[in-house]
Amino acid sequence: QVQLVESGGGSVQTGGSLRLSCVVASGYTDRSCMGWFRQAPGKAREGVAAIDSDSVQRTRYADSVKGRFTSTKDNAAKTLYLQMVNLKPDDTAMYYCAAKSGFCWSPSLQDSEYNFWGQGTQVTVSS
Repeated sequence: QVQLVESGGGSVQTGGSLRLSCVVASGYTDRSCMGWFRQAPGKAREGVAAIDSDSVQRTRYADSVKGRFTSTKDNAAKTLYLQMVNLKPDDTAMYYCAAKSGFCWSPSLQDSEYNFWGQGTQVTVSS
């Protein structure tokens, strides 16, 4: 069982920055795919960023966040990060950290592939 705890959400103005953290409280493995997803009210959940095993750390990003969001992992701290800069009102959503069991062959933005989810942290961007 993998337990994920997100933090770092908040309210910022357009153009602001936030860094989300996701601590793997239990069940951590450096071979797992991990990802960030978000869901705005009335919208489907979408993949924002994904990252593979610690040794490689290949990443994949949604087109809407490329160049603005960066995901990294700290193996020693068992923590996944999402650095967000130049935030826009369309980035407003609940952000979730997720982990996928098994060996990570390629980072994926498909939420159906992820087994474990955090409780979410709210990001609000005002214009």
